[in-house]
Amino acid sequence: MAIIETRELSLVYGQGSALEVTALDKCSFSIEAGEVLGVIGHTGSGKSTLAQLLNGLLKPTSGKVLLDGKDIWGKPKEIRRVRFDVGLVFQYPEYQLFEDTVYKDIAFGPKNKGLKGDELDRAVREAAEFTGLKPELLEKSPFDLSGGEKRRAAIAGVMAMRPRVLILDEPTAGLDPHGRERILDRVLEYRDKTGSAIVLVSHSMEDIARVSDRVLVLNHGRAEMCDPTAAVFSRGEELAAMGLRVPQVTEIFLELKKLGVDVNTSVYTVKDGLAQVLRLLRGGAENNE
Repeated sequence: MAIIETRELSLVYGQGSALEVTALDKCSFSIEAGEVLGVIGHTGSGKSTLAQLLNGLLKPTSGKVLLDGKDIWGKPKEIRRVRFDVGLVFQYPEYQLFEDTVYKDIAFGPKNKGLKGDELDRAVREAAEFTGLKPELLEKSPFDLSGGEKRRAAIAGVMAMRPRVLILDEPTAGLDPHGRERILDRVLEYRDKTGSAIVLVSHSMEDIARVSDRVLVLNHGRAEMCDPTAAVFSRGEELAAMGLRVPQVTEIFLELKKLGVDVNTSVYTVKDGLAQVLRLLRGGAENNE
């Protein structure tokens, strides 16, 4: 059974007014435990709205979000518990750091969840380890950290609650390539060790291609696709019509195909692209012998 599922999920801002805007329109999909679901779409397509609906920060106008088969708004007074199971990391979460030390910042969420003593300490230190923060940084002020360290500390604060669904809204925005790689590697490590589902919202097709098992494509609030990553990126023309693009490595192979080179255009990661180039080179060398 899916760990989390949406059924005809819709949200209308300013409903009934002259400023009425449909942010999400009858969106249905499901996520399995241990799965990484990438979410892409042009600006204003409903990505961030969807993220906030999934963990109960926003209440749908119609439709449902089901956690373990139960409507998260079935008992409105218990919605706070949902946010411990479905953790949300906002874009630029480092701007939300506020405690005296990194340790206290990471401890804030699990402490509110009810963790105490050794259990709380273990949760904080495990989360710091998940995100690659060295133990000596825990007693420092979060404002003394580097940009990448602040981002990891903020993510650790959500991971420390051990959510069964971890939603990350643009987690690599503004980071250099090395920082992006480290964040994504840590997210995958968290998934591997906990079995949690990951929802990755991103404008970076490269990030989505690198880590996602499936990709949900939003267009003007509607779910246009929700398929395996390779299947989604094989539909480059449809994505382009929605103001999106395929990963850069895929674009290269599409151009090679146009030039008459016999290549597989379903390549969407640099690793796969390199493997195919090496096969082409080996084939060329064999033909010259």
